[in-house]
Amino acid sequence: MKVFELKTKKREKTGKKETVKLRKQEMVPCVMYGAGEIVHFYAHKNEFKDLVYTDNVYRIQLDIDGKKYDAIMQDLQFHPVTDDILHVDFLNITEAEPFAVKLPVKFVGTAPGVVQGGGKLRLRKRYLRVQGLLKDIPENIEIDISKLKVNDGFKVGDLKRDNLTFLDRHDNQVVAVISGRAAAAAMTIEEPEVEAEEGEEAEGEEAGGEGDTEGSSEE
Repeated sequence: MKVFELKTKKREKTGKKETVKLRKQEMVPCVMYGAGEIVHFYAHKNEFKDLVYTDNVYRIQLDIDGKKYDAIMQDLQFHPVTDDILHVDFLNITEAEPFAVKLPVKFVGTAPGVVQGGGKLRLRKRYLRVQGLLKDIPENIEIDISKLKVNDGFKVGDLKRDNLTFLDRHDNQVVAVISGRAAAAAMTIEEPEVEAEEGEEAEGEEAGGEGDTEGSSEE
């Protein structure tokens, strides 16, 4: 995984008034779980631009008043009108413990079903959830599409990676080459796919804990 360094300050006080004060100073309140303690901290909103507004998934080296942690970003809250970042949840990770993370999908090659067969490449999942040790987590999930003909594709269950467990349902389609006629019909009758699988939202809410409550009650 790519590494992103984030220098932050520990919060001495929490609560609604302190959070409002931080946001007026263009600071983003954060919380980290999984380190044997819940750590509250903050950083200026500009520090998050290259972390949040990208397709990359980072191993984050958190510096909280000089104390170092490895973490991944677990949840984000945005203001419904301004899209400002309201709150960020982090999960502390270690070399010894497996963890789950959502990785971007990257395609390699060109599908002959598109070039020669007139088909359309249909991407159903831009991210896949995997679980593994830190040393085994890649930057993305590469999928070679160079042999896909019309009506061929990959489901989650078709993907195999050493030392990684795919957490999405194995019958979920990731990518497929469909005929031009089927693609036109699909555009008119299919609803957009919801990336989060059933159960993920509940898991995120549970992980959010105090941070979620804080973010929602203090706007």
